[in-house]
Amino acid sequence: MRIAMISEHAGQGVFVAELATELGRQGHYVTVYTRRRSPAPRERVRLAPGVTVEHVPAGPAEHIDRDALLPWMHDFGRHLERRWAADPPDVAHAHFWMSGLAAIQAAQSPAARRVPVVLSYHALGTVMRRHRGAEDTSPASRVRLERAIGHAADIVVAACADEVAELAAMGVPSDRVRVVPYGVDPALFTPEGPHTREGGGGRDRHRLVVLSRLVERKGVDTAIRALAHLPDAELVVAGGPAHGGPDDAPEIRRLRTVARDAGVAGRVEFLGRLPRADVPALLRSASVVVTLPRYEPFGMVPLEAMACGVPVVASAVGGHLDTVADGVTGVLVPPRDPDAAARAIRALLDDPARRAAMGLAGSERARDRYSWARVAAETTGVYRRAAAVNEVAA
Repeated sequence: MRIAMISEHAGQGVFVAELATELGRQGHYVTVYTRRRSPAPRERVRLAPGVTVEHVPAGPAEHIDRDALLPWMHDFGRHLERRWAADPPDVAHAHFWMSGLAAIQAAQSPAARRVPVVLSYHALGTVMRRHRGAEDTSPASRVRLERAIGHAADIVVAACADEVAELAAMGVPSDRVRVVPYGVDPALFTPEGPHTREGGGGRDRHRLVVLSRLVERKGVDTAIRALAHLPDAELVVAGGPAHGGPDDAPEIRRLRTVARDAGVAGRVEFLGRLPRADVPALLRSASVVVTLPRYEPFGMVPLEAMACGVPVVASAVGGHLDTVADGVTGVLVPPRDPDAAARAIRALLDDPARRAAMGLAGSERARDRYSWARVAAETTGVYRRAAAVNEVAA
């Protein structure tokens, strides 16, 4: 198939790149349309065999925060209209709601001959506002526009069962929704390979690893408070700003205060942001990977930890309910409950055989259910379904 992927912002970059690359490997031809963010990039560059990235002139050629991009989506859509009028793809797959606006604008223009549109939200405005309230910085029109594009798309892809329920509550027709999870690279995230052990406390301590964006909703403070009940453990936190050291991030400064108040400051280490290639070694160094967000649209960390053969203690929210097999590949606990998290971690630390069994089950589950090869094949099936729906609608 000839596939157009629309990703107006770099926020879904890893997902889009991995999916596009695997689709190219499976014999499809993919053009990824993303907004030009600097004057330097060429208009079109080759990402992988069968995959081209096209930089779209929409707004100034500079970084713009995601929540400020809405005024430029009409220009993005006009560019797609012109491109597809001359050379329409077999299907368009929009990632995030603003990309959906541009894709639907272009696909429904007479010149584009009604290109089928698949939409992945990746995060929903209704969920963001429920959990973030006044801290939500997305445009006021987001929820209304998300509902509109949910009705206009030929197929909406949900990443997990929790998102299916949210889409139903939004009024998105259930017969237009298909579930395809995110994928994991089994060649990069694997039980075999080096372990990162430098830093932290003594070698006699169990290592707990948190890998996360450092925003309050990710619940890193819950993991720190749980550490107070685990005197034989250390906590290594990876994540932070793209530029500068770990102490440059306001959230890290807040978390250091949490650690001091909990009496565990000497057992918490902040590594800052790691190159992606270094993440598997860090995960493999953990006795348990801990991820305790208040909500999570999908959540890649449990999946990557499982692929590395490490058990997970995760909050029972969002995509975690699908990826983590409770009691088999990890343990699910209530969000914002450090005592429950500590009990689950303690039970795993005290039972090496159970940890090993969970690690083995996790790596098998990640490889068999969540490989990019399988995810891309399932996505291709969705594309063919969207084309059939589009043909009936026409």
